Amino acid sequence: MTISKAQLNSATIATGARHSMAYVAEATYGTTPSTPVFIPIRHTSASLALSKETLQSEELRPDRQIAAFKHGNRQVGGDIGAEFSFGSFDDFLEAALCGTWATNTLKVGIERRSFTIERIFSDIDQYHRFTGVEVNSLAMSVAPNAMVTATFSTVGQSMETDTAIIEGATYDDATTTTPFDSFSGQITVGGSRSAVVTSVDFTLENGIEAAFVIGSPDTIRPTIGNSNVTGSMSVYFEDSTLIDNFINEDEVELSFTLDGDDGSYTFTLPRIKFGSGAPELSGTGPVVISMEFQALYDGTEETNLMIERTA
Repeated sequence: MTISKAQLNSATIATGARHSMAYVAEATYGTTPSTPVFIPIRHTSASLALSKETLQSEELRPDRQIAAFKHGNRQVGGDIGAEFSFGSFDDFLEAALCGTWATNTLKVGIERRSFTIERIFSDIDQYHRFTGVEVNSLAMSVAPNAMVTATFSTVGQSMETDTAIIEGATYDDATTTTPFDSFSGQITVGGSRSAVVTSVDFTLENGIEAAFVIGSPDTIRPTIGNSNVTGSMSVYFEDSTLIDNFINEDEVELSFTLDGDDGSYTFTLPRIKFGSGAPELSGTGPVVISMEFQALYDGTEETNLMIERTA
């Protein structure tokens, strides 16, 4: 069968250039508020989708054929990648830390938050709507000559498709703040400002896992684990101070500030231990030390991670 020119010319497919995302906080887990006010999600990538387990019959037959195949439990999940900017992700930061902004300070807590998130494919008028979405992990990356990036990994309950907005829904304007870059700010290790750190990455994981029950393909509200913050940093080999911190199992504070025209954030890990400290040599260039670290609960700040914002 040959596809006609008219069919080819009339075909419209979704493009990333027309993709948008928006969210609204849920008062009840898995339930979209009536007449929701959606907030745009600035993003560079998205993989939020519904996945299902599959069940294949193991019945033995003389003809060797598969007798049945069914869908099993289903789960929403995926990543939202973004260039980190001031005021654009404060709700998601709260959800990731399970904390609440208090006097522009956010610490790890136990308050869980869920959202309804829409993926909007404007060029084909398709809406993918996800409910019961929680932030399972936050990954931040600060690298030379690059925008600061954040990845929010999610776990949700259910999904439906539509060809129009929810009746009565409205949409706020997106923020217009400029993404942070890696060269506007500062970093301190053990209370001393460092000028030789080449990159810092950390990941906060909440250990959220789906929990299924008989009688429903969807998860009930998932279980949540510990707040586990790990990361790595690379530094030019200037002296053996950091290597000694690793050798002696010292506890140090790591803090870095992102400065921008619209405001700043300071991320502080008040108590970390290095799990590695190896000078890496490649050719005749600078020697770089790779340091992996584990963040621990700090009794003074009462958190393993603290974020402070200044407008």
